[in-house]
Amino acid sequence: MSIEVNNESAVPADEEALARLGRFLLDAMYVHPEAELSIILVDEDAIEKLHIEWMDLPGPTDVLSFPMDELRPGSPGRPTPAGVLGDIVLCPQVAARQAEAAGHGLEDELLLLTTHGVLHLLGYDHAEPEEEAEMFGLQRRLLSDYTGKEAPKETRS
Repeated sequence: MSIEVNNESAVPADEEALARLGRFLLDAMYVHPEAELSIILVDEDAIEKLHIEWMDLPGPTDVLSFPMDELRPGSPGRPTPAGVLGDIVLCPQVAARQAEAAGHGLEDELLLLTTHGVLHLLGYDHAEPEEEAEMFGLQRRLLSDYTGKEAPKETRS
């Protein structure tokens, strides 16, 4: 499994923790061991440009997901085919504000946002109430399984 983490932001982050989480999530979702995932941390200006270009929405956001090969979750006997899962772009500055508002640390928020981003790459969405319930329930379960503690509350930028 190839998971690349690049911190292009001015905020220090535990890149290895994000890579470990990525491996855990892909294993838990039965993604092929040769799948590729990229996690990039950028500053507010960079994510705002991406947010405008790809979502046509102003202002910086916390996380954006860019799927590549449209892989979907596999199953124990049938993992996804090998391929490029895609890119997750995180903004630690926005994440830090959300973490403070939610009463937990930046690292917990970055783990939450990474999980959220991976689920988007795997085709999950939260546009409709039933989709949100499914996605956020899975997100909480995966994070809880990974950390061994209750997952932080979802935050929105």
